[in-house]
Amino acid sequence: MDARLLCLSLFGGYYPSNIHPVNLPVLPFALLAAVLLPVLAIAQVTPHPSDATHAPPPGFTALFNGIDLAGWWGAGPEDPLKSMALPPEDLRRKQTASLDALRRHWSVQNRELVSDGKGLFLTTDKDYGDFELLVDYKTVPLADSGIYLRGCPQVQIWDSTEEAKFHLGADKGSGGLWNNAPGSPGKNPLVKADKPFGEWNQLRILMAGSRVWVWLNGQPTVDGAVLENPFAPGQPVPPRGPIQLQTHGGEIRWRNVFLREIGSEEANTLLRGSDPAGFKPVFNGRDFTGWAGPVENYEVRDSALVCKAGKGGAIYTDEEFSNFIVRLEFKLPPGGNNGLAIRYPGKGNPAWDGMCECQVLDTENPKYAKIDPRQVHGSAYGMAGARRGYLHPTGEWNYEAVTVKGSTIKVELNGTEILDADLSKVTDFMHNKPHPGKDRTRGHFGFAGHNDPVMFRNISIKPLD
Repeated sequence: MDARLLCLSLFGGYYPSNIHPVNLPVLPFALLAAVLLPVLAIAQVTPHPSDATHAPPPGFTALFNGIDLAGWWGAGPEDPLKSMALPPEDLRRKQTASLDALRRHWSVQNRELVSDGKGLFLTTDKDYGDFELLVDYKTVPLADSGIYLRGCPQVQIWDSTEEAKFHLGADKGSGGLWNNAPGSPGKNPLVKADKPFGEWNQLRILMAGSRVWVWLNGQPTVDGAVLENPFAPGQPVPPRGPIQLQTHGGEIRWRNVFLREIGSEEANTLLRGSDPAGFKPVFNGRDFTGWAGPVENYEVRDSALVCKAGKGGAIYTDEEFSNFIVRLEFKLPPGGNNGLAIRYPGKGNPAWDGMCECQVLDTENPKYAKIDPRQVHGSAYGMAGARRGYLHPTGEWNYEAVTVKGSTIKVELNGTEILDADLSKVTDFMHNKPHPGKDRTRGHFGFAGHNDPVMFRNISIKPLD
């Protein structure tokens, strides 16, 4: 075969710049094949310049390799905690058993994930905590789909022109947290940003704690709303879980599925942002101006307030508060213990003489494995237990917001609500020890040091009176 003809057949009628037919001698086919077949192999796996798929942006990982379903398994709409609770070998068996059913409805075409709208949801082998997800999708009329975050539904994708589903909110467009309760933030998208059928849509999703931000085709559709957990109403979404591409009702295509895991510092910045109007700092980051109590047992280090090792006692603001929100960051040493003094009278023990001590504790340390649920981090100590599992790793900064209104206290840790309690209704106390201060309506805010060098910074309070 003439080299010029083979070059034309291999390269679709055009010549690579370094292989021009006039410069090619007439060679035996076997020799020519040995030279050019590797080039052909490269041409087969390298996207054409016009191919819209691309490499992950810096810091991102491709969840879909463009070739097959490696890294994915099939699951239905089920509580992700059930699979996550399985022993590793049982989970692997469950994942492997799903693959045949998955392949009946999912395929790869032209470097695109294609679902026929039936069967199991495509589910990542790996679980994720805080992340940024980028994904393109293209769907057809009457299709219905979505993206499960940590295994929980969902960022909604559907036919926004399907009148039969207008009563469900289809007319408002895709990109909302549709499984949230009616009227709750995020359920309906802020804008309708869907592109016409036949065009690709781009989603960008940020998740920190239980809070979610969504952009559809560059327009914000969800702004930091809490993703509710329909599998366990009233409970937060898990701290980690898989990404799932949901499908039912019609074909949907996916490409450029990229994910970047978010660290604690970035998550804290995302969650806190700038303090809204009404907040004011109560610690200047330099000294203890505005504070009372045994301040000699504390020090200022790197603009943070730190309890000295082996020291303690309750220090507190000069100012008193009734109803308020406090926003702060804290960092625990291994096994560290401290607490937030809420409506503290300025003497006695904050846990009993104040409204409560809101526990600050390295709950995940093995030495605290068997403590009373009313002692874990975020609890109203001895009265109301918080949910475990939402602390950042020991030695990293955490962001927390505590809201005190009347007899109620809410604690949001790293974007997830871990406590919502009405202390006026508490009748069962740890060790049957009463808390005479729990009904206080006013007092100081402070820290209940317990001999460990727990650090606090960026402390600001907004009175709600």
